[in-house]
Order: sequence, then structure tokens, then C-alpha cells
Amino acid sequence: MNSATNITVTPLSRFIGAEISGADLAQDMSDDAFAVIHQGLLDNLVLLFRNQDIPPAAQIKFTERFGAVEEHPLKARKGHPEFGNMLALENKPSLRGARNDFWHSDISCASEPPALALLQALTVPEGKGDTMFCNMYRAWEELAPDLREKFDTLTASHSGEAIRQRNTAEDTDGNQDMTVPPAETHPVVRRHPETGRRALYTNRFFTTNFTGMSVEESAPLLKAIEAQATQADNIYRHRWRAGDTLMWDNRCTMHYAFYDYDESETRLMHRTTAAGDRPHA
Repeated sequence: MNSATNITVTPLSRFIGAEISGADLAQDMSDDAFAVIHQGLLDNLVLLFRNQDIPPAAQIKFTERFGAVEEHPLKARKGHPEFGNMLALENKPSLRGARNDFWHSDISCASEPPALALLQALTVPEGKGDTMFCNMYRAWEELAPDLREKFDTLTASHSGEAIRQRNTAEDTDGNQDMTVPPAETHPVVRRHPETGRRALYTNRFFTTNFTGMSVEESAPLLKAIEAQATQADNIYRHRWRAGDTLMWDNRCTMHYAFYDYDESETRLMHRTTAAGDRPHA
């Protein structure tokens, strides 16, 4: 049983990310221990747990502490062969893993995008496949006053069409039979349902345009938001090792997964996702 007295939280960078020590996610967790980890996530947005060996059932059980564990909302990725609400993200000679080398918030095109994700590295190619995360609270708080005023009450359209196009590529393990639902409209600045803080909520992968603006008119503003969010001091870059488990708050971060490995290099990750709610301003 994990105990709060054994858990420490150590920042990984100035504005985002912390390492949790003294927790074994394969074991049951007391309410006090869970409260420390939960608050650590709210405070740091991304959490790292080293040297984990979490069976699928245990990973699902831990994720359920944060919310209902769901399959990929758009069924764009295939589930684990034995646990349908877990994704087995794999790259190997007979299977080229789907690429995510673009800044995005997971499935922002859904009516209720995921709240958070937990990703466990079982096998990784040494020195490759890093993942970067950025702090969207700070992106909003540091935005120039004129842009804050402009974006404060705007909404934007988010579409899953980009996933469908990615999955039709020959070199991915994505579900090529997925159906793209109608686009969803979300506030450009969303309020976190637990912290009450506001964060920018657009990304150039899913967000197509601002309400009342064309795709062409929206493109430079979306690019400006991404540039603001991805300044060097607003990023944590994780260099994976086998046994690493990362958790991130999808409501106030974006992430980018490097795709610098090829089909000859084995990479296997287990991912679980906790359901979220509809974004509100």
C-alpha cells in the first residue's frame, strides 16, 4: 500500500513538470497518497514516475481514481488486445507507429475531451522518441494585453479530420476505418474545472478556425498562440527510459512526440485516458 509519508514531489523545470518518488503505481494507494499525487498533478501539470512496472489492470485501476477510463474517443487508435480501454502504442518492423510530432492537446475535437492521460514506457529506443510538454496556463497569463483582450471571449472550431488523414498514411498503426464526427466549438480560453485557472485552448492540429473567421484568417493567430506557448522556458522535454510513466493534465497542456525512430526500432507504450468534461470559459 502506497503511503503519503513516502511520497516526494520534485520539480523538473521552472514552470511545468515534477517527478514523484516513493510511489509504486502497481500497488494499492491510500487516499492520502492519492491526494498528494493528485495535487502534484494540479500544481505541476505533468508528473514523472520512474522505475514502474504496472500491469494493465493496475494502470487502469489507478487511472480510474481520476475519472472513468475511456477508449480513444474517436476510436482512432486500436486498443490493447486484452484491455479495450487501454491503448498499446507500438512500433516494430512489421508495424510503424502513428506519428504525433506536432503540438496538440489530446482529442480537443471531442465534445468532452480527455481530462488526463497516463503513459507507461515498456520498451523504448535509446535516446529517441522524446516527448515535450508546454504550460497553457502560462501561455495565457504571459500573452500580450491586446491578444488577451482579443482571445478572451472567442470560440474556435476543432475537427478530427486531421486524425483521419494521418491514419490513412501507410506507415501508422492508426484505425483507418474511423468516422470523423462533426466539428466541435470550444472557448479559446478555458477554465480548469478543478483549479479555476484559465488556459489557452487551441492547437494547430485540431483547431481549424476561430468563430466568425476563415481558416486563412485564423492561421496566423493560431500560429502566434503556438509560438507563445512553446517558448523554451515554458517546455519540459522528457527523455524516455524503460520503466518511466508520465501523467499529464490535458486541460492545460499541449505535447509533442518526436518521431525520430524507424520501423527497425522497437517501442511499446501502454496508455490509459481519463474522461473529461466539456470546456467552459
